[in-house]
Amino acid sequence: MSVTISKKMCMIGDFGVGKTSLIRRFVDRQFSDQYLSTVGVKISRKSVELEDVKQRENVTAQLLIWDLEGHTKFKGIAPTYLQGASGVLIVADVSRSETIERISEHIQLYSSVNPKGVIIIALNKVDLVDEEKLALLVEIAHSTSQDKVVAVYTTSAKTGKDVDEIFHKLAYTMVEQA
Repeated sequence: MSVTISKKMCMIGDFGVGKTSLIRRFVDRQFSDQYLSTVGVKISRKSVELEDVKQRENVTAQLLIWDLEGHTKFKGIAPTYLQGASGVLIVADVSRSETIERISEHIQLYSSVNPKGVIIIALNKVDLVDEEKLALLVEIAHSTSQDKVVAVYTTSAKTGKDVDEIFHKLAYTMVEQA
């Protein structure tokens, strides 16, 4: 028997890290080099088929993906948008180290609103850095990520690397914890 469970998840991170591009790659299977700044919040929807969730046969997770604006002036209203989210993808840009340094701030912000929420980190734009630098950044992300983070992925909206994986892992973990 198939069950459908609706889950709200958010995408947070600094501006220009690729939140919208990751969503477009996942939902529409598209990538564009043109940068369009998200104003406020944009909500996308996608269903994900999950297997072996809590001994049930088939579960469909209906994801409501909230793409939150990445500008600092936005911090005041962010908690309102984060309310009711079962999970979050915190996105950083591996070509801009300051976005990685701010991961812990994003974790704190999200956790203050959703203490039981699932957190996954996406180190995005891996197509722009070499393996050596990437290994170092992954290490830094792991060290700042505390015990609240389920996983750290290296992603590329451009090549599609690990894009489906981050959304599937988040969906699965959110449904498992429900």
